Amino acid sequence: MAQRSADVVRHADPRGTDRNADTVLGLLRRLTRELSTLFRQELALAGAEISRSLTALLVSLVSVVSGGAVLYAGFLLLLVAAVCGLAYALPLWLAAFAVGIAVMLVGCVLVVVGRNKLKSADLLPTRSPRSLRRDKDVLTRSGS
Repeated sequence: MAQRSADVVRHADPRGTDRNADTVLGLLRRLTRELSTLFRQELALAGAEISRSLTALLVSLVSVVSGGAVLYAGFLLLLVAAVCGLAYALPLWLAAFAVGIAVMLVGCVLVVVGRNKLKSADLLPTRSPRSLRRDKDVLTRSGS
């Protein structure tokens, strides 16, 4: 206790003002400045994570669409071949109908599988919310 009062006396300004108050004010300014910097950095991190996720999604979608277009052309030719092959055993209209039903069933299965994969895709940022929660916890602990 004696040491603390000696420190206060040493830091007292000859004009009677306390330099510790200036130091506290400086610390509060620094805290405010650093908190705004931290907030800007957290926003930049969230933006970078979202941008990275969207870029990966876009590249994947372009690849899938391009491959799908080429596969579609080949698939149409195979369907025509299947109809022509079945036309030897069945009337042409029945061969086309049977191939159409089979293709529709396969298409429905593919749509369901693709929809399920999209539901499970992890596109949300993970590090930013965790980091923001940690910052909030540190601030609430220091404020208490």
